[in-house]
Amino acid sequence: MSDPQQSGYSSDPSSWQAQPPPQPPAQPTYQDPTYQPQPLPDQGYQAGYPDPNQQQGYPADQAYPAAAYPTSADPYGQPVMAPGYPPPGYPLVVAAPPVNGLSIAALVVSIVGVLGLCGYGLGGYIGIVGAILGHVSRKQIRERGEGGAGMATAGIIVGWIAAAIAVLATIAIVGFIVWAAQQPSGYDGGY
Repeated sequence: MSDPQQSGYSSDPSSWQAQPPPQPPAQPTYQDPTYQPQPLPDQGYQAGYPDPNQQQGYPADQAYPAAAYPTSADPYGQPVMAPGYPPPGYPLVVAAPPVNGLSIAALVVSIVGVLGLCGYGLGGYIGIVGAILGHVSRKQIRERGEGGAGMATAGIIVGWIAAAIAVLATIAIVGFIVWAAQQPSGYDGGY
């Protein structure tokens, strides 16, 4: 068990004191330095009601006070910056490097090689061309600092997979032809 005295509270009601609620901080009010209230005429009218004999509106001889807005060459009040630099607070946008055209060609040719697998699997040999284009484009990207490395890598991978499937399809087709040639013929040559 713990002692309630250790928690900082007293169980003696005579030592309890009501704490006043915290007061919200006072908000500063803006007062226009050019405004000066006019004294009310003492003609028996109550304060706050307009005098019916007094002219309503602003006096004609009083001009409006000049606006105390910041002035600059920009009509929107933005600070004038040196040409070529963005104003503060805007992100700096940097142009991306150009994409290597050979990497696009490598990916397209490799995809055509995959589609060529539908023609008995032999169209997959086009994928070898796509893979070679991908290797050449990756070398150019490293040397020139261009973009498109992901497309070049995808062209290499897809091209070599299409070529491997084409090789397997060629082996299967040749194997089927050899197997079919060794089968005894059911055709009798005589009458």
